Amino acid sequence: MNESRPPVPAENRTSASGLRVGIIGCGAIAINHLDAYNRHEDAFVANCMDTDPDRASTFAREHGIPAWTTDTGELLSAVDVVSVCTPHPTHEALVLQAARAGVDVLCEKPLAIDVQSAERMVNACREAGIHLGAVFQRRFWPAAQRIRAALDADALGSPILARAEVLLHRDASYYTATPWRGKWESDGGGVLMTQAIHYVDLLQWYLGDVDWVMATADTFKHGDYIEVEDTLAATLRFTSGAIAQFTASTALTPALGQRLSITGSHGATVSLLEYPEGTSAVNEVWTVPGHEAFTHPAAVLDDVALPEINASLAPFHALQVADFVHAVRQGTEPAVTGEDALRSLHTMTAMYASMRSGQPERPGGGTQPVVPTEPVREVSR
Repeated sequence: MNESRPPVPAENRTSASGLRVGIIGCGAIAINHLDAYNRHEDAFVANCMDTDPDRASTFAREHGIPAWTTDTGELLSAVDVVSVCTPHPTHEALVLQAARAGVDVLCEKPLAIDVQSAERMVNACREAGIHLGAVFQRRFWPAAQRIRAALDADALGSPILARAEVLLHRDASYYTATPWRGKWESDGGGVLMTQAIHYVDLLQWYLGDVDWVMATADTFKHGDYIEVEDTLAATLRFTSGAIAQFTASTALTPALGQRLSITGSHGATVSLLEYPEGTSAVNEVWTVPGHEAFTHPAAVLDDVALPEINASLAPFHALQVADFVHAVRQGTEPAVTGEDALRSLHTMTAMYASMRSGQPERPGGGTQPVVPTEPVREVSR
């Protein structure tokens, strides 16, 4: 028998208070979703669910949520919208169940750990006529929005060159305290899948679809307790012809933050810098004629605890949740769709394929007929 508190009656799903929201998975990131919905006048959290009854009941009690349950179906029968905040491999089953119930879904990244699962999720939600959004809250930074606006205004010309750096610190406890982290079967990958995925999304938001990738990776620091990569470097060629260099690592002490820059055919360069991790990025370099600027935060080299990172990102979760609620209420597309998340997953899958094959690989399959000049090391296992 599933333990639960009485659910909100289905006939009272939508009231003057707005959309009734359910949160699936009551771990650390669920707080950001809860706070974001609580800030919105058209939505409120009516129910939460976790397979651990103690965690579900504690989360509900501490945050004033009217009901909790350990049964997904029970939660889905009582809400209009659900946020999926569970480990990566569980996303597909939960999203498919929500689609069958006709409940709109906002899912934490990555959408899934393999392309086939993500495609099933996107297709099921499309066929059910519900919204599927994926959390890439960094798109909502003012610095990120300013770059998007500059590209839309042709202030740079066509993007020709980009560089993304994800240079982070994680200690052993980050992996060992959470059993599913750092394993191919449950995490789907390492720094690329879990941290750098946000910058894959930003690159594709700015530069479009990827034609092929060439990647190499290794496990330099965390190999005693993880199977996946902690460091990688890649070259991406976009269908537009633009080229990007992409590096990522969780092996730094201290972290150096995350940076993305784009140079256009007019010669101008724009960039953003996220330092410390989780804080709202600044436009570090801006060489658009008439608007030149260079900004750099105070140089305080220190590592930030994961709860602080999540807390710093909470305002941008709130902006994405607000966008998603608006899309549901108005019947429009959210800013970040399931298709967007699927596009990023295609690119990352090609990166992992290239790490193993030593060849350039195309998103969606197929080896790019370019002979690499040097061998590529396989991801350490």
